[in-house]
Amino acid sequence: MRIVIVGGGLAGGNVAAELRDEGFDGEVVLLGDEPGVPFGRPPLSKTYLRDEEDLSAWLPKPAGWYAENDVDLRPEARVESVDPAGHKVDLANGDEVGFDRLCIATGCRPRIPDLTGMDLDGVLPLRTKSQCDEIKERAAAPGAKAVVVGMSFIGSEVAASLRQLGVDVGAIFPGSGPMAAVLGDHVARRMADIHRSKGVELLSGEKVAAFRGNGKVEQVVTESGRAVDCTFVLVGLGVQPNVEFLEGSGIATDNGVLVDVTCRASVESVFAAGDIANHDHPLFGRIRVEHYNNAEKQARYVARSMLGSIEPYDYVHSFWSDQYDHKIEYVGYASRWDDFVVRGDLESGGFLGFYLKDGVVLAAMGLDRGGDPEAEPNSELAACVPLIRKGEKVDPRTLADEGSDLTTAAGG
Repeated sequence: MRIVIVGGGLAGGNVAAELRDEGFDGEVVLLGDEPGVPFGRPPLSKTYLRDEEDLSAWLPKPAGWYAENDVDLRPEARVESVDPAGHKVDLANGDEVGFDRLCIATGCRPRIPDLTGMDLDGVLPLRTKSQCDEIKERAAAPGAKAVVVGMSFIGSEVAASLRQLGVDVGAIFPGSGPMAAVLGDHVARRMADIHRSKGVELLSGEKVAAFRGNGKVEQVVTESGRAVDCTFVLVGLGVQPNVEFLEGSGIATDNGVLVDVTCRASVESVFAAGDIANHDHPLFGRIRVEHYNNAEKQARYVARSMLGSIEPYDYVHSFWSDQYDHKIEYVGYASRWDDFVVRGDLESGGFLGFYLKDGVVLAAMGLDRGGDPEAEPNSELAACVPLIRKGEKVDPRTLADEGSDLTTAAGG
């Protein structure tokens, strides 16, 4: 049997690794559209950008593992189309690769706005190592001044890293504060205070109208007419799933590849993992998650699913963000909520925040508090996992009370 994985990022690498770890001895072909081996991208906005570490700790498997374990890794092999009925994929170079089972792990790419001056030198997205290397080079230039467009996770982390490197930073974004769309206005206001205290000029409630410059970017102009000088720009306006190559394949897509509770796509023998997978989650409904932890765990789950497992993928999602000397950790999933309950000091100290809908805890986050729910099983955020799984109403006063036990609140 031959399993083909389309996508050479973190998810694709973990699918290949788990197939071999599970004892699969058939053919494994891993097709990526970037050079090099699969790696995790979080350090591109943090430690790698700041030259504090290389990427070796973020590889699912070392470079030599693929050949040693008979995984046919083909970097820079772009897939142009998929034919599920013919059990083959077509590559841009004209080659065909047959498959018995197929995993789509093509992830996402940065959203590029259709704005005047977008093609100026120095207007940059961040997704690949080479893009990060270019940002590092520009940040090291004398008199560097950056404008970050968008302050969700990538934008906020890059803004923090650039300030830590001594770069002047301005940030333009439409929300009330950094990461408001995901974490809400309360947390966004706190993060805005942190960024301002570190010297970031925040232009909230603004949208970019154009980039100006003579061959290279020199200013960012907002819709309100504000002009901000710069030597380079980081565009961090979210991402879009890489699904165009699936057109005409019969594989259902809608904000990613639609998969069921076992990560199977709409046609037989096709699966999806990572950022690209729009998953029917048993707890949260249909969601698509763009974080490292999911790309790792869902990919390994999909490998087992391709080998016959029928257990649903019910991971209670978690993610983290490091900005300056502050750490955000989050568990669960909440796109909408009607109550936000705080335990601790929202204004200046570490705190936990709980996202509730109709009295049910959907997610929880911690700023400088809570502990990694993956690595610390006795942490406060780890105690929130059964609380979220239970899906029952909890008295908000219990959540806010420093003296109450979250494990007891979860019925543990």
